Amino acid sequence: MMQWPELTFVGNLDPRAAVSATRLLAGLVAWPEITQRWNDESACEGMTVGALTWHLVNQPQRIVETLLAHDRADSRLSEPIPVSEHYAQALWIQQDLNGPANRGVRERGEEQAVAGPQVAAAAAQDALSRLDAVLTTVPPVVVVPWTGAALAIEDFVATRLLEIVVHSDDLAASLGVPVPQFSYEVLSPVLRLLADISLRRHGQDALVRALSRPQRAPKSISAF
Repeated sequence: MMQWPELTFVGNLDPRAAVSATRLLAGLVAWPEITQRWNDESACEGMTVGALTWHLVNQPQRIVETLLAHDRADSRLSEPIPVSEHYAQALWIQQDLNGPANRGVRERGEEQAVAGPQVAAAAAQDALSRLDAVLTTVPPVVVVPWTGAALAIEDFVATRLLEIVVHSDDLAASLGVPVPQFSYEVLSPVLRLLADISLRRHGQDALVRALSRPQRAPKSISAF
């Protein structure tokens, strides 16, 4: 398969796009349907609505926590990897649904879900209020706590935007409510990232045909 250039969003993504994305996220987790279906299985296999809600809320929380814990000395010594390499190394993509990485995500979500929907909604609002401050001045490079690798701030935020957009769709489907309609500045990098991961996974023919020739399209071009 052809070797594609590495993808990065450096210079092409405003990290403050996370603010508008989180505002929509906070609105989604405030729907009353969440309370009614908290313990039901979600659209994500093996996760309850409660676990999925917390996994979604965790995404802006991770931006806040990573930036607050940022050590400028460490980041200067760290050579950032492109965002495409970040996903190439991701264990949760390499493993199946029952692999340790994916099982761990579900288990952490279920543990957090014990706190209930009101706490989740409050946590989303708290993350939103803190994002404004932490994104006012951002470092060029951050170290991702759960991998130890360095990413440019734009690439790091792109990974969280992807999680927010994809799991907002999952949660809306689980609740039977409208999917949040994200702005172009949020959706554009997410779609570019999904297309890049899909291209590397399935190749040119599969992606082009799925987008333009349904009669020759493969069954799936899922990025994950």
